[in-house]
Amino acid sequence: MRPMPLTKLLLFLIVIGLGAVLHYGCTTAPHPIDRFPGYPVGFVERGMASWYGPGFHGNKTANGERYDMYKLTAAHRTLPLGAVAVVYSLTSGRHVTVRINDRGPFARGRILDLSLAGAQALGMVGNGTDQVELRVVSYNARPEGMGVLRVQVGAFTDLQNARSLFAQVQRDFPDGRISQVDLPEGRRYRVQIGRFMTEPEAQTAVTRLDRTFSLQSFVVRDDG
Repeated sequence: MRPMPLTKLLLFLIVIGLGAVLHYGCTTAPHPIDRFPGYPVGFVERGMASWYGPGFHGNKTANGERYDMYKLTAAHRTLPLGAVAVVYSLTSGRHVTVRINDRGPFARGRILDLSLAGAQALGMVGNGTDQVELRVVSYNARPEGMGVLRVQVGAFTDLQNARSLFAQVQRDFPDGRISQVDLPEGRRYRVQIGRFMTEPEAQTAVTRLDRTFSLQSFVVRDDG
């Protein structure tokens, strides 16, 4: 068999390369979650953690348990309830394993609310906050599933203020609600919109809402 001339060989390789580009260019890129079929196991996040304690001790958590500040638990806005995470302090080097059983923190710029016991294990009780990295190592799924994601656009002590904001954002996002919650510091009315299946979809809504209405919204998972 005679070898293919160099010019024909180069042309052949170019055609093959173009075919591959066209093939993959026409294929829908996988969603980030699709690349992690075991979600939330393997999920990693860095940011500011805080802790919550006496004022919430004994209150019902998002999964129906009573909050016990002496147990190793934590609140996260979007990780499914039942996820177990190892939390590393990026300042002290300490780490602790906690179970996600509640929702929070409802303050932008924070990713995790540890129980008192969790905060003590990291040595952050005195400071109140700490820079951490969390890694989900296991997940005990609930029969009802993970729930959908919503965007919280505001929280108010006055119901009329909540209704006013809700009326504004509802024009662009009709699927929303005003959620009432009783906290140690008093009753709050949380304005939440949308029903999203993935965090990138919800984050796109966050960007749009913040730009349009000058808000500081964030994503939270609806376990109801």
